[in-house]
Amino acid sequence: MTAPAGGAPVLRSIGPCRPVVGMSAVLLPLDASGAVDWASFEGLLRRTLDAGLTPAVNMDTGYVQLIDAATRARVLDLAASVCGPGTFVAGAYVEDRPGDALDVDGHVRALEAVAERGGTPVVFPSHGLNGGSEEDWVAAHQEMGRRCDRFIAFELGPMFVPYGRIYSLDAYEALLGVDACIGAKHSSLSRQAEWDRLAVRDRVRPTFRVLTGNDLAIDMICDGSDYLLGLSAFAPDAFAERDRRWAAGEPSFRELNDLLQYLGFYAFRAPVPAYRHDAAIVLHARGWIGSASTPPGAPRRVDPAAERAVLADILERLADAL
Repeated sequence: MTAPAGGAPVLRSIGPCRPVVGMSAVLLPLDASGAVDWASFEGLLRRTLDAGLTPAVNMDTGYVQLIDAATRARVLDLAASVCGPGTFVAGAYVEDRPGDALDVDGHVRALEAVAERGGTPVVFPSHGLNGGSEEDWVAAHQEMGRRCDRFIAFELGPMFVPYGRIYSLDAYEALLGVDACIGAKHSSLSRQAEWDRLAVRDRVRPTFRVLTGNDLAIDMICDGSDYLLGLSAFAPDAFAERDRRWAAGEPSFRELNDLLQYLGFYAFRAPVPAYRHDAAIVLHARGWIGSASTPPGAPRRVDPAAERAVLADILERLADAL
């Protein structure tokens, strides 16, 4: 993007043939009894790796806010075992409550727990981290950067979690001054907000990765973003093929991207967190997990039968496009 003198920013298209870094959130599946289906989870990790995408565990798609510390640790251990060092990212989650003070030490411990297993940590938002001033948020990341070698920041909008927050461009630019922060996932579901961040990135630190979390605009890769998406959990194989077609400059990229975006518009309608129920329905329909169960506290769609019918139609179209 460039900004003409006295005018608003104008979109600068990157064009095809730019390789895309794809990070795909992995659903944490449950069996019919409500217990974690570890065998299916391992299968999802392997499918994501085999597609050529980087698995992202203990994210919102993995119900990180709804599972206990022991389960989060087991998720990390399994990801480390299946993926190996340097080949996965993971949410570094601090469990707190509204009104709690910022616990930088807790965030550092969570980052270290991921790094010790060979993963790249993603600073998952918390009440304390997002409850203060923008200066507090920047200072917290600066302190994490002094104590941790490498991490990804995360702006998560309140449509996903009640303590989500999107920061100003001034705060975002200050974040780019933290050398240990190699990128940031941006989940505002706003193209303009992400375009603004790409412009800051290009001007301040071109190697910084803007990781789109906009499941309603997955073609942000055409404008210079990479991605860390929940939508790709539904079909990492289709996302990988879409990325290949984009890098190769194949016109059929557009049709495949359109189908995946149709899936995104449907699955990420309000209430947005219920997309995880749709993911479970799709993965169950594909035979990749044994049940479409979701944990207590996770929003569900009100008519699963109708949901399955719509999603089955989209899956058929995707199969024809691949």
